[in-house]
Amino acid sequence: MRRRLVMAAVCAAVVSMAALWQPELAWVAAQPSASAEERYASPLEVLLSPDGARLYVLCQGTDEVRVLNAATGRVLRTIAVGHLPRGFSLSPDGGRLFVANSWDDTVTVIDTESGRVKATWAAGFEPSSVVEDRAGKLLYVADRIGNNIAVLDAVTGEEKTTLAAGRGASYLAMSADGSRLYATHVYPNPSSRQEGNRTPPQSEITIIDPVRARVVDRMMLPDIAGVFHLALSRDGRLGMVAQVHPKNLVPLAHVEHGWAFADTLTVFGADVGRKSVEVPLDELDRYYAMPFGVAIAPDKSRIYVTHGGSDCVTVIDTKKLLAYIHAHPEPFAENLAASANYVVARIAVGKNPRGLVLSRDGARLYVANRLDDTISVISTRAMSVVQTTRLAGPEKVSALRRGEQTFYTAKYAFQGQFGCSNCHIDSTFDGLRWDLEPDGFGKDIVDNRLIEDLVGTEPFKWNGGNPTLGMECGPRTEKYFYRSQSFDDRTLVDLVTYIRSLPSRPNRFRAANGELTPAQDRGRVIFNRTVDKLGQAIPEGNRCAYCHSGPKGTSQRSFDVGTGKTVDNSSLFDTPQLMSVALTAPYLHDGSAKSLEEIWTVYNPHDRHGRTNDLTKDELNDLVEYLRTR
Repeated sequence: MRRRLVMAAVCAAVVSMAALWQPELAWVAAQPSASAEERYASPLEVLLSPDGARLYVLCQGTDEVRVLNAATGRVLRTIAVGHLPRGFSLSPDGGRLFVANSWDDTVTVIDTESGRVKATWAAGFEPSSVVEDRAGKLLYVADRIGNNIAVLDAVTGEEKTTLAAGRGASYLAMSADGSRLYATHVYPNPSSRQEGNRTPPQSEITIIDPVRARVVDRMMLPDIAGVFHLALSRDGRLGMVAQVHPKNLVPLAHVEHGWAFADTLTVFGADVGRKSVEVPLDELDRYYAMPFGVAIAPDKSRIYVTHGGSDCVTVIDTKKLLAYIHAHPEPFAENLAASANYVVARIAVGKNPRGLVLSRDGARLYVANRLDDTISVISTRAMSVVQTTRLAGPEKVSALRRGEQTFYTAKYAFQGQFGCSNCHIDSTFDGLRWDLEPDGFGKDIVDNRLIEDLVGTEPFKWNGGNPTLGMECGPRTEKYFYRSQSFDDRTLVDLVTYIRSLPSRPNRFRAANGELTPAQDRGRVIFNRTVDKLGQAIPEGNRCAYCHSGPKGTSQRSFDVGTGKTVDNSSLFDTPQLMSVALTAPYLHDGSAKSLEEIWTVYNPHDRHGRTNDLTKDELNDLVEYLRTR
């Protein structure tokens, strides 16, 4: 029923844009609503049992784990887990399967012999990956919103401690000997920046001693803003991570020269001889967008990388890669001639390949194709797909699903460089500031905004220049971003249908019953006040609740709040919605405020962005606490 209501609302909202978006409307109106049963499996990750007989498939779309016969692809059992599972792992002995349920904030514990759920444990904010230590005493959970690693008792699920990680902690990998645990992060760490001084993004690999439950090192990843799976060789001498290298410090005007994103690996370990080296995966006339999964052959002869935006698996000759690294001084991450020296094959698979796993002998590679509900089985000797297993689900591809496929593919951009999901990782945001060409070079630097629950937040762009998503995602994206005009009418409507369907994630800062804490309630009073502490009336246009009115915290109008810079073409900015505002730093139109506090302590000296200079530090903290509940 909820799915029918969502689709009905989406279609109604799209039809309401008739005056601005006529060509697509007749087609939209003709589409039937999706039923609640039309749920795609959306396989995200795969694992093999220790004996290689069973393939575990994490199905994010249906909130379940499917257990398949690894040889035939036949489904042996299906196990329901929590909502929006994002990562899973087996215990060292293979007896338990742990599933991180990102929107339930839980870990599901499954007995692999019986296939039964044995326990469900609380696990921080948006758990995205989970790994047990070799002794079976501690369970480590990467929390994407909490920006930490939660450490649980592996027997009881009791939280023992939390470890500070980088921003967007998401994927965990244990070394073969169990001495080190590595965590990667999908968002860049906050950077210290001065007004007018833009700095490159930087992420990290957080390195943990899993026996003592301590962070022992942080491997910095300069210029990186999206880091995904990490793989380690069995001998412990080689590690690598899939990542995105954005080029957001220059105007997005040189797509034809490769100046938008680089798709790279960071390689490290004793075999490398240096602490870490960034190596490119792209080619001179073709890019391999959104590298995600990484696997190293048991004999270390080959490396395999999935590309979610390019629907393929890259095969790298390890010996050739190491020889190239040793022969060339850094940096060469943007050398588009480099990959020809070590990439030996590109294997086409299904749509949006994500997780992958090698058989223990390295002969077969299993790849989860998230957006066409298939598992590709690759013969590593032949370097070709020898089997495709289709998971049970709807046979018809709905408009919503087609839109999701369009969102995640890079095929529409010049040379396949990038897609919507490059800037909106997992349909969210990227934590970066961009210089977009239409406004002029070096002009109107803009923070990338969250795209959840957008219906009723129009217009779009910080200058409010696009009244509908059809305008935002159509001509503007094709002409200025993709350097092509390749969307037909139906493709554009499908894409907008998908984006408009994205819900807000659960708010972790507000009680389930909706009640506010005393601090949050005090902040609510400040947010809604009409008189300052001196008893003077606050002008209507300078009240928090005036600009940020309505259920989504936006009046859908533009205002001058005194935050314009000399590089801005206008001082009027669209009022951003407040849903999930606690998660989306940096703030202001250009991302100049690192935190919510800085909006008023640094960037509101003359009280033009709300009356706040009469507030004490504690009162300002209360206001921030309330905003986090929106």
